Amino acid sequence: MPTYAAPGVYVEEVVSTQKVLSSAPTAIAAFVGFTERAPSDDPNDPDGLAPRLVTSWPQFEKLYGSFTPGAVLPLSVYGYFANGGALAYIVRVPHTAPSGQPSRRELPAADRSLGLPLAVESLEPDADLTLQISTADTPGDVEGPSAFDLSVLQNDVVVERFENLTLDKGDRNVATVVNGTSTKVKVDVLLDAKTDLSSQIEVLKPGSYPLEKAAPTPVAVNGRKFAGSETARAGINGLAVAEDVTIVMVPDLITAATKEDGSVDLGLWKAVQTSLISHCEQHGNRMALLDAPPGMSPQQIKEWRSDVAMYDSGYATLYYPWIKVENPIGTNGDAEVFIPPSGHIAGVWARTDESRGVWKAPANDTLRGCLDVEYAITQNEQAILNPIGINCIRPFGTRGIRIWGARTLSSDSDWRYINVRRLFNMVESTIAEGTQWAVFEPNDVALWEGIKRTLNAFLKGLWSAGALFGQSVDQAFYVKCDAETNPPESIDQGLLIVEVGIAPVKPAEFVVFRIAQHKQVAN
Repeated sequence: MPTYAAPGVYVEEVVSTQKVLSSAPTAIAAFVGFTERAPSDDPNDPDGLAPRLVTSWPQFEKLYGSFTPGAVLPLSVYGYFANGGALAYIVRVPHTAPSGQPSRRELPAADRSLGLPLAVESLEPDADLTLQISTADTPGDVEGPSAFDLSVLQNDVVVERFENLTLDKGDRNVATVVNGTSTKVKVDVLLDAKTDLSSQIEVLKPGSYPLEKAAPTPVAVNGRKFAGSETARAGINGLAVAEDVTIVMVPDLITAATKEDGSVDLGLWKAVQTSLISHCEQHGNRMALLDAPPGMSPQQIKEWRSDVAMYDSGYATLYYPWIKVENPIGTNGDAEVFIPPSGHIAGVWARTDESRGVWKAPANDTLRGCLDVEYAITQNEQAILNPIGINCIRPFGTRGIRIWGARTLSSDSDWRYINVRRLFNMVESTIAEGTQWAVFEPNDVALWEGIKRTLNAFLKGLWSAGALFGQSVDQAFYVKCDAETNPPESIDQGLLIVEVGIAPVKPAEFVVFRIAQHKQVAN
């Protein structure tokens, strides 16, 4: 309390005990897998292993490269943004090692008849260097117009420059000058010694030419590399630092699990997905979006789910079958490719959250960019998959290819539906983050009433938006924080106990119309 000594008017600010809660984000995805390259803009993470947030496909391309053979993650990220996703963390798992060979480039001539007159090779293996060729401004002692300047750039900075070079024999011969002084590159003149260059205005075509690295060496990736480490900020567990993530998937599991004979290592498949489920259960605010193994019939996927995988978690969901999409790096023979659907599904989740809310089941919606499915499932076939939590993707003719399932992998009927689990995740995260102000406040009636007003206002807003079931707020939720939940012995332990109950809306999974003949009865 302030001390008043002199007469006068005093104004005091009274802190309100009712706060406003803002809903926690619900559709922030995380992709764990392979990329074309690692980001190079963080000196503290030279291998690019830590989670990085991207907000668009162009930003992903800038950091991690584009579509590349041997990586499904770029296709999944592209599908995520195409289907309505807006925020995604990328966790790169290294699956290649540098080749250990020099970077090399053959430079074109201005006159096509001369072919590729000059080869340049880096002195260090796998060097990131760019060559810049320009016409010599001051030929000096070099006779004729064929002189040129050569600059070596590293990270867009000129590290070496050689002027007044020529392919002719003499003191300014490019091989003699560069190979005698450069610490970055060596050159080799490929022209026939009898080639007459006296009539050439320009021998080398001016421009910038990045040296091309040799193809990297593939490296086997096991379950431990996918699982990663929280302390190392790598792999699935490295997502512990990305506290706002709500959806996690591993689209490149198929890349690592494919054996040399083309079969799939289902042991690795289960090991990685089990790690993913455990991670989501431990954090409690995110869900594992699992892909079914490829090439399985409905009977096979049922047996795998029931007898091999045996997952039981309200924090995981499984989709089947794979989907066909355009292959941007394919040719006529492989212009289309089947990929796991998790990235596209995550985009639909984000789209549903934005247009309807997290309480709406993310189902009965089309997949953008999906050309076909690996297996066209019938109604009867889905009847054996839906009860065990396998969400099907099915073609419906003119209605398109739609997600036709909204179940988790939980055997507990309370957590059967995806939207129920995700709604509770959102409510729990919102309350935990939005009531931090109550810590260390006096544990009395004033605090209890303030907490109740804050939560009642938030939950009433959810009920008004259609997230909660009931014709009135009393049917939709309750908040209890009083002397009964906070007896003296609880207060003495420093505890504030608040009970919150909500009635979530559940999807109309089976719509039944009972139709009977209506017969007129004569009077």
